[in-house]
Amino acid sequence: MLKGSNTPVPTAGLRVELGWRTGPGVPDVDASALLLVSGKVRSDADFVFFNQPAHSSGAVRHEGKRDTGGRVTDTLLVDLARVEPEIETLVLAASSDGGAFGQVPDLYIEVQDATQGTPVARFDNPGATTETAFVLGEFYRRQGAWKFRAVGQGYSSGLEGLATDYGITVDEPQQAAPAPAAAPAPPAAPPAAAYTPPPMPRSAPPPPPAAPVRLTKVTLTKASPSVSLTKQGGTSGALHVNLNWEVRKQFSGWSSKFGRPTAMHSDLDLDLCALYELNDGSKGVVQALGNSFGALHQPPYIHLDGDDRTGAVSTGENLTVNLDHKNAFRRILVFVTIYEGARSFADLHASVTLRPQHGAPIDFSLDECTVPSLVCALALITNTGGDLIVQREARYLVPDRGVSPQRTVDHAYGWGMNWTPGRK
Repeated sequence: MLKGSNTPVPTAGLRVELGWRTGPGVPDVDASALLLVSGKVRSDADFVFFNQPAHSSGAVRHEGKRDTGGRVTDTLLVDLARVEPEIETLVLAASSDGGAFGQVPDLYIEVQDATQGTPVARFDNPGATTETAFVLGEFYRRQGAWKFRAVGQGYSSGLEGLATDYGITVDEPQQAAPAPAAAPAPPAAPPAAAYTPPPMPRSAPPPPPAAPVRLTKVTLTKASPSVSLTKQGGTSGALHVNLNWEVRKQFSGWSSKFGRPTAMHSDLDLDLCALYELNDGSKGVVQALGNSFGALHQPPYIHLDGDDRTGAVSTGENLTVNLDHKNAFRRILVFVTIYEGARSFADLHASVTLRPQHGAPIDFSLDECTVPSLVCALALITNTGGDLIVQREARYLVPDRGVSPQRTVDHAYGWGMNWTPGRK
């Protein structure tokens, strides 16, 4: 599509893919969406991005990043049929982290039919130079139907400037105001008359203002693989760990001559798990296998919320760590195993997000698997002198014949546990 052009789109589920080619010196890029009434959001809740990954209506959800050997995508899932009637426009934006869009090669936005995987609209690099944020496209209502428009409007003020223009209240560090010069003390007041005024009628206190949106995040890479939760201010409350994935299967036989890779989720079951070691010496595992879901308010202070078999939703299978008991932890290893539906992670493209209740979220992509692996170590959290360190592992392991994935990851990290067969 050309800048400014438009095309009709179906109201069924859509996949909005922001893509680019990565490499040395290429900034990271993030997709976001804003739901507008008369050109502004109704509240900060109408902003969907990495820190606020789902809209309350269910119409927009931030799915996360995929890295497929040098080609990176960040994806939003959009269901226009669920957009509230008062919403007129859904803006699709991108922001860069660590440089300008002129340093991002092969940037594009593509709208796809989420079920069929077929393209509906595509808008390629709008000729970016020094911009650090872009409105790449928008969905808008016209005579009861939805259309997509290629926009290509750049901002030099980054995600903060773009969000502020649409009415978002952004949390930013404030400079302390200089203390005013001391004024001379006023003269002493004369004694008050012996009169007590009648009490004023009581009224309900005003509600506290909503917390402004935080735009900070931490992305772990091979070059910068670790971060301190303590320095990020994220050492209390709940820490949610989420894994999103996309698996692509190739057609076989005669159909391979006519087919194309398609996203498949229904036949693959991945299990998010955690090995833990507490400071009292106790060790264990939290996983769906054997219904070992853990506990949040008693040891091990880790809980698996459920057993999601799709991986396609940010609210699906989550592992939660109670950081109010951080002093009880020695180390936690978060890992994922294939329970059924595939023989390896070879065609899996996944992203991991650790979202502390306080502090910036931490995310990273998994490298493409090149070995016949059934288990992948995701992140190692260690307590070092009271400082919680998150280490990106992204390590695919290959079990020996007859050895379970759990025992394999145990041996790799020296946990020293005894394992018995289990099932869901």
